[in-house]
Amino acid sequence: MDDAVERRLTDLESRIAHHERMAEELSSVMFEQGRTIDLLTAQLRRLRDRVAELESGASRAPQDEPPPPHY
Repeated sequence: MDDAVERRLTDLESRIAHHERMAEELSSVMFEQGRTIDLLTAQLRRLRDRVAELESGASRAPQDEPPPPHY
């Protein structure tokens, strides 16, 4: 092979390696973001349920609460 073709081939191999590394990094970031979204979705669901419970008056009345420890 002549030098020009070999340089081109080396350059292409280098670019492919770079793109493969970037794809792996992006995949890792997307995986972590998916986990974060799942956690936040679960938290939001719990908060929504809690707000709905409070708005519906389903929470216990003050007389149903146990007395504070100092009584």
